[in-house]
Amino acid sequence: MNRRESLKILGLTTLSTAVLLDACKPGTSQPGATTETAAEPGRQEFEISRDKKLKAEKFFSAHEMATITVLADIIIPKDDKSGSASEAKVPEFIEFIVKDMPEHQLPMRGGLKWLDLQCLNRFQKPFKDASAAQQIEMVEQIAYPKKVKPGMEQGVAFFTLMRSLTASGFFTSEMGVKDLGYAGNTPNKWTGVPADVLKQYASELEA
Repeated sequence: MNRRESLKILGLTTLSTAVLLDACKPGTSQPGATTETAAEPGRQEFEISRDKKLKAEKFFSAHEMATITVLADIIIPKDDKSGSASEAKVPEFIEFIVKDMPEHQLPMRGGLKWLDLQCLNRFQKPFKDASAAQQIEMVEQIAYPKKVKPGMEQGVAFFTLMRSLTASGFFTSEMGVKDLGYAGNTPNKWTGVPADVLKQYASELEA
């Protein structure tokens, strides 16, 4: 599956506005990238304290974080343009977001458990320990909502959320912004009077 271009669209158009706004707060680095939030101009003290508190807490277990990392890198793998989701610290972003937006906690934890149970039934091992081919086989069962088989609806809902959070985390990271090719507003660079203008005025002066 060639995911990056479609995820680019997904990450910028269909994601929760609250997730994107939180991820793009002025003066805020990618959640999970540092252990402390430095005081930044324009941010209230209670915001800084809340971020520090959330970053100090742990929601996902080590097993769950390993599963999220595998899934994130399946959704956005490393390519010749930029690194993978995990290299952009997307798992840490997701850990932060579910603490910042608790409504995602039950769907994420329930979905991770559902995924492991499916893999245990199919492959006699949890998702993170399955082979790469088995992991892709499982993901393809839940990655396409219009092709979902009966009984797989919970998995589809979970993977849709996981895909949205992954796209949000990646394309609001420094790596993801570079992947988009967005340079933002940049100052003009003065390189002197254009040669054609100099030539024109030189001709007029000589005349």
